Amino acid sequence: MSLLDRLRDLVRGRSKPALSVDDPGLVVVAEAFDLAEADSAVLARSADWVAERPAVLRHHLLLPREQVGHARSVLAQDAWDLREVAAEGDRVRLHALRVQTLDALHCAQERARMAGLAQRLGGDSLGWDALQLGH
Repeated sequence: MSLLDRLRDLVRGRSKPALSVDDPGLVVVAEAFDLAEADSAVLARSADWVAERPAVLRHHLLLPREQVGHARSVLAQDAWDLREVAAEGDRVRLHALRVQTLDALHCAQERARMAGLAQRLGGDSLGWDALQLGH
């Protein structure tokens, strides 16, 4: 859920349980690492994803080390948290994480955005997964 969505909920008096990208109860509920598979199909085949609950959308990126700072500043503008996972020579495996409500349209938009960013910076977008609190 974006900061704007959270602010709207506060103004309207709604309270949703807070979810953090670091919540220890998070489990993977959907995975999209096949570029040919539609995001709607990924979500449809997930037996664990609950559309009404907030989720952590996690994109997997591989970027040149010298581009990580630039990627971090670009993604921070939309509340993405960019974290280093592992170094692979002169490239870095990263996770871009954000709490939001998932739907196929937003997953597809963000997948395209991450692919475009990675390409501009000389890297690769490997796919995404979604995490929600376990039952």
